[in-house]
Amino acid sequence: MSEAESNPNASGIGQTIPYERFLDCVHCGLCTSACPTYVETGDENDSPRGRIYLMRSVVDGRLNLTDKVKGHLDLCLDCRSCETACPSGVQYGRLIEPFRVEMHETSTAGSTPVETSPPTSPRPDWFHRWIMYGLFPNRARMAWALAPARWMQRLKLDRLAQSAGLTRLLPERLRRMQEQLPKLGKPLPPLPEFLPAKGKRRATVGLFLGCVADAMFRRTHWATARVLQENGCDVVIPQAQTCCGAIHYHSGASKPAIDLIRQNARVFSDDNSLDAIIVNVAGCGSMLKDYTHIVQEIAADSDLDPTTFVSRVKDVSEFLADLGPREPMGTINAVVAYQDACHLQHAQQIREQPRKLLSMIPGITLQSIAEAELCCGAAGSYNLTQPEMADRLGRRKVSELLKVRPDIVVTGNAGCSLQLQAQLKKAGHSVAVLHPMELLDLSYRSAPLSELV
Repeated sequence: MSEAESNPNASGIGQTIPYERFLDCVHCGLCTSACPTYVETGDENDSPRGRIYLMRSVVDGRLNLTDKVKGHLDLCLDCRSCETACPSGVQYGRLIEPFRVEMHETSTAGSTPVETSPPTSPRPDWFHRWIMYGLFPNRARMAWALAPARWMQRLKLDRLAQSAGLTRLLPERLRRMQEQLPKLGKPLPPLPEFLPAKGKRRATVGLFLGCVADAMFRRTHWATARVLQENGCDVVIPQAQTCCGAIHYHSGASKPAIDLIRQNARVFSDDNSLDAIIVNVAGCGSMLKDYTHIVQEIAADSDLDPTTFVSRVKDVSEFLADLGPREPMGTINAVVAYQDACHLQHAQQIREQPRKLLSMIPGITLQSIAEAELCCGAAGSYNLTQPEMADRLGRRKVSELLKVRPDIVVTGNAGCSLQLQAQLKKAGHSVAVLHPMELLDLSYRSAPLSELV
């Protein structure tokens, strides 16, 4: 009989996680220097091995799931940097993610914890219900909500409101949303259902749009589609696709997450001609590639099997590197600092492909930065729910980026882009933050850099 079976915890949290995953961790501590929260706090409970010990203690019934314990677990960015550093192959994401889903669902259901303690914030609260679940995952609602923000930026009313201190009257999370807004510019038309390859067709791919990424970074989607066309790809854009589900899953709302998984798997599986499903947002790509694991962990009794869908998901840089990219010819004279998105370098193990693509562009000087393995503090909605730690990590990252004196900062994730441009602005710098596909697209079209910056 396992230790978990002999000492069950009262709430039953974590009992669905295979106990052997906890035992994989030998507590060597090699993960601690790669953990952003431990590097900042120095608190063992904010390290990967510390959190594994907390979770295992709760599962064993040796520790009560108090608010303090929950706080240490919620402070985790789920950046998966520890997985890259771990010599034992600990599947940390497969521990923290399902554990937090059960933790938050139990809190929502109002179950009684082992020890009486002050209640945690109810979920979903107004912010989760109306913003994170109601607004963010819906492309049409996001477009509607951003329309007045565009006009405010165009008329410079946003600057006026900020200088007059009016934005301080907003609730903190709404104020942070306002601070994170990029320069929106003129709205681009939605991508059509089909874009043909240029020259000889080499592949047929589906393009994943996501939700927030399509609303705020549609320019990146258009650039990605043009790069794929330039490389001989027919691009299919299913209009019924939806949010990847990461917003719901990482905040403990498992049922809506499963519904979104089902929708995306069905929509893209309807077209058997697709050689790959292309994603240009690291967080979305990581979520899509984890669909099979997630279903096994939180919906094992369902008939949903997204395995075929998952097998075709590729980050755009990963796909192009495998396909063999055509040589871009347009010169872009710029010093570029590349910021590794955590869910690209750690969760998907994609590091060299974006760098190789950027290095192909004539005129680009690519600079590496110190502490490249550490998270910038974005982590999806983390910079809204954990603002203090997100800002600390954002300032730390910007400090390293600025040391190489970049003309442009490049990253492969929408959340990182929002976080970095906001932190650069706070630091008084106007360095543009772009996606690798935007620069590659400019070079293929021999367009000037001024088109983007």
